[in-house]
Amino acid sequence: MFEKTGTGPHRSGDARPGRAIVRARRLGEGGAMTTSREIRLNAFDMACVGHIQQGLWTHPRDRSTDYLRLDHWTGLARLLERGLFDGLFLADVLGVYDVHGGSQDAAIRHGVQIPLLDPMLLVPAMAAVTRNLGFGVTVNLAWEPPALLARRFSTLDHLTDGRIGWNIVTGYLDSAARAMGLDRQMAHDDRYDMADEFMGLVYRLWEESWAADAVKRDRAAGVYADPSRVARIRHEGTQYRLDAPHLVEPSPQRTPVLYQAGASERGRAFAARHAECVFINGGPKHHVAALVRDLRRRAAARPIKAFMGVTLILGRTDAEARDKLEDYRRCASVEAALVHASASLGIDLAALGPDDELPAAPSEAIRSNVEALRAAAPHATKQALIDRMILGSRQPPIVGSAETVAATLIGWVDETDIDGFNLSRTVWPECLEDVVALLVPALQERGRYKRGYAPGTYREKLFGTGPRLVAPHPAAAVGR
Repeated sequence: MFEKTGTGPHRSGDARPGRAIVRARRLGEGGAMTTSREIRLNAFDMACVGHIQQGLWTHPRDRSTDYLRLDHWTGLARLLERGLFDGLFLADVLGVYDVHGGSQDAAIRHGVQIPLLDPMLLVPAMAAVTRNLGFGVTVNLAWEPPALLARRFSTLDHLTDGRIGWNIVTGYLDSAARAMGLDRQMAHDDRYDMADEFMGLVYRLWEESWAADAVKRDRAAGVYADPSRVARIRHEGTQYRLDAPHLVEPSPQRTPVLYQAGASERGRAFAARHAECVFINGGPKHHVAALVRDLRRRAAARPIKAFMGVTLILGRTDAEARDKLEDYRRCASVEAALVHASASLGIDLAALGPDDELPAAPSEAIRSNVEALRAAAPHATKQALIDRMILGSRQPPIVGSAETVAATLIGWVDETDIDGFNLSRTVWPECLEDVVALLVPALQERGRYKRGYAPGTYREKLFGTGPRLVAPHPAAAVGR
């Protein structure tokens, strides 16, 4: 009789409407763009012991080894919602990091993203203990039949009341290809060509297969859905064939919120067509600003939110934060960081001497990581890379009191036009407890962070529009 387009009945105590996001911008001194819009925060995590900051799981206060316990994840979700985080961004890979030294041993020894759980299975439990937190889950489409992936995301969109998002990736590990029965992954740009076809197909499953009035739920007539209003999706393409209806009735958002992290030339073209949110590596501000400017230009009238990855070390004072950094540094693992970097750069760093310059030739791994590294240090050597690995990653931390860090984050937003940050884990749970207790109030006092959630689905909270994608996004033209 009707299409479910919202988050379902609001429960008592549900989201308070947040303060309107201020979008006014003005030109400051020297023509620099300034903004007073609210900053958005995602937690950036992975269902493993060692995610980005390698070695910190060995810190005596760290509880990352509890990742096998369900209450670890429900506790994380409750904490993030208490801090009014927009979402939990869950990374994932389907292979082992075996580029460094040509062996998987170091990755396994140090817990570098192995062992690793399936992140999609964690979402329903976290959704059950929260009402507003969004969940962005990484899924590699290269190894997924479109119909099965579409069903899983529709299921999660129902079970979360419309709070699910998909980080679209095409993979970068040959070890994942071998796990799927192939010798190696497809070439970088060919993977994006495949992804374009995949996206067009899942859009049709989500948006076209079930008409808005297909579901009747007519008990008297014994009719649950009108078969004349449910279409089979037929497709014969270069990579995929399909002749079937979508198996799930329309969910609150139909298409999940779409994230994408590729910042290579081909990745930016893909993001401009498909992504609603993009995840950007750090680097010099001028490099980040140029990347954001290019993405917005390519997307034209379509809104895109840009999130930059950062690592924060917070204290009640700058001195306390610096002491905490030194405490954490004693547990950071350079070898584990090199294992991670070797895989994501596509360069066997074990084969290089300290003063050897990193190869400039593109690999089939994450090209945007290489580009970000080159932007920060055009003639980077292995030792220069190691010197940047302060906490077991290539991401130098922002260190200071809540006031210092708040000012730094505001500077990034105002000077680069990003919308917010993906905060990577250091020592869990205190790293995020510090954000909730110290940083969030400091940002709120400056009028740069919400004091309550906006109502509605994940997409409605992020963009202030309806629950479904609208033109000019390509999904909006499907089946409407």
